[in-house]
Amino acid sequence: MSTTSSARSSADARDGRYEIGDVAILVTLSLRTARFYEEAGLLVAVGRSPGGFPLYDDDALDRFFLIKKMKPLGFTVEEMRSLLTLRERMAQPGLSPQLRAELQDRLQTWVSLAEEKLASLQEQVRLAEDFMIGLRDDTARSLRGDADADGSGHGSTRPAVGGWPDLDDSILDFLDDPFGGDEH
Repeated sequence: MSTTSSARSSADARDGRYEIGDVAILVTLSLRTARFYEEAGLLVAVGRSPGGFPLYDDDALDRFFLIKKMKPLGFTVEEMRSLLTLRERMAQPGLSPQLRAELQDRLQTWVSLAEEKLASLQEQVRLAEDFMIGLRDDTARSLRGDADADGSGHGSTRPAVGGWPDLDDSILDFLDDPFGGDEH
């Protein structure tokens, strides 16, 4: 697997097998997180080091990369285990056509579930963007209110507060339309 070729220094001596610390580095997870998934049984050791430590292979790295993608989507450890098991079963040679079809159906269910999670995250992003726009509008109204309070229409004549300079109407125009009316 090419994802491991750049960091094989200590693993080379063990024929492409990695201790959990090597795995954590290669997958860019903290050692604590790697150990959590190890203890949860999501990694299967393929041997032991001379010191008795579990060793993992490139398949374990693949599993970890999948786990790393699933975690931010909110999948539980049990769901991760279920998908990992499904993928392992599908990779087994000699499956009957009926069993292969059944496993493919189950994998399609995972695709649908991932699509649902993606749609949910896209909705969260949309809500966050609406929230940010609302805050910008609140800021612009607040600044306009300060400008109108002194009657000049050019901002308050009081000294700057908290290190912020007095603002004139040009900043209010920017806050109302930061792209100058251009459509994007």
